[in-house]
Amino acid sequence: MRFNNYISKRISSAPLATFRLFFGLLMCISIIRFWYHGWIDKLYIQPKFFFSFYGFSWVKPFGTYTYLLFIICGISALLVAVGYKYRLAIVTFFLSFTYIELMDKTTYLNHYYFVSILSFLLIFLPANAAFSIDAYRRKKEYKTIPKWTIDSIKLLLGIVYFYAGLAKLNSDWLFRAQPLKIWLPSKYDLPLIGQNLMQQEWFHFAMSWSGAIYDLCIPFLLLFKKTRRIGFLFVVVFHVFTRILFPIGMFPYIMIVATLIFFDAAFHEKIITFLKEKLNLNKFKIAVLPAFEFKKKIVFRIVSLFLVLQLLFPWRYILYSGELFWTEEGYRFSWRVMLMEKAGYTTFKIVDGKTKQFFYVDNTDFLTSFQEKQMSFQPDFILEYAHYLGDHFTQQGHKNVEVYADSYVALNGRSSERFIDAKVNLYKEQESFKHKYWILPFTNEIKIKGL
Repeated sequence: MRFNNYISKRISSAPLATFRLFFGLLMCISIIRFWYHGWIDKLYIQPKFFFSFYGFSWVKPFGTYTYLLFIICGISALLVAVGYKYRLAIVTFFLSFTYIELMDKTTYLNHYYFVSILSFLLIFLPANAAFSIDAYRRKKEYKTIPKWTIDSIKLLLGIVYFYAGLAKLNSDWLFRAQPLKIWLPSKYDLPLIGQNLMQQEWFHFAMSWSGAIYDLCIPFLLLFKKTRRIGFLFVVVFHVFTRILFPIGMFPYIMIVATLIFFDAAFHEKIITFLKEKLNLNKFKIAVLPAFEFKKKIVFRIVSLFLVLQLLFPWRYILYSGELFWTEEGYRFSWRVMLMEKAGYTTFKIVDGKTKQFFYVDNTDFLTSFQEKQMSFQPDFILEYAHYLGDHFTQQGHKNVEVYADSYVALNGRSSERFIDAKVNLYKEQESFKHKYWILPFTNEIKIKGL
């Protein structure tokens, strides 16, 4: 009975309408910014080789036509913002943005993944029910929508924050202030605080602990009306400060705007009223219908299944042995944000399996400096690149090709250790969800794991 009562609860459509507007605008700006800085050419056209996600090796850039993909993504984001042919626009944005994300694993960031799954969720929500071109075209908008549609976005945001906090409950973050102890001193050029605070060990620990507490508490502060304003103030201060410290693009602004959905409907209705007046939209006659209703219950089931998956997926790392930060098996797509500073040096030896003659590869012949840096300490990158080298030299006429990696990695300020078993022919190993036995054990231990 309680479940049925919850499903039938209604809420103003205004919060979802403003969320759609701001999300679409920020995504459009993000695409323009990406183009403006020349990153399309640098990341997706210049490289000779692209690292792929497991199961998505077929996703590749289109050469110069990659610009067209970004145009489609940017236009669809703008159409989402204004709510024109919304369903088609959000599906197009989700597919184009996710394709961009999958083109090269080197560019993986948690906030790209967040945008992909959030846009997928928005496909199933009536974000164009009000204050949209679609509403004005059909000459009717809906005053209320099911409450669970708003709650689903709140839950997704809560998962991102809370899981990021749980991930910080490890001994490196809490008791060694790593990797902030490495990163913060490099910000010596910041006015006022660069030469003082950024160099102090107590400040590194203060930032580590406050970051963990912030992530764990912020969903609950935003959830309750009495603490919502102070929670939002923390959101603004935290994300503005991290934007100053680290080059993380539009993500801080996306999170600041996204958390506005926790505010009461009256707040969003004021925003819409203000925008209608400024845009002179009140002259259009439009019928206001009491409630939007989903025609089928399948939508709620899809959204529920999606959110359950988001709750469970980050825990997949427990299926693997070894230190998570070292092997990175189950590390991605789980809201582990800025927890590691890994530096590696990995070279490859091409061996004739019969004659045992060999030569070493110059990685700069095949990879950009950014790709080489990422490859040097991530096992799946190393394996994929080894296969690429094996195929390349086989096609050049080399016989009995074997590929071996000589790899050393330093994790969170520790001394460099041998990373990959140099005796394993990586050209024979296949990518899978199984544990990579050829990753050498981590000789230290990172204690306390929240996630």
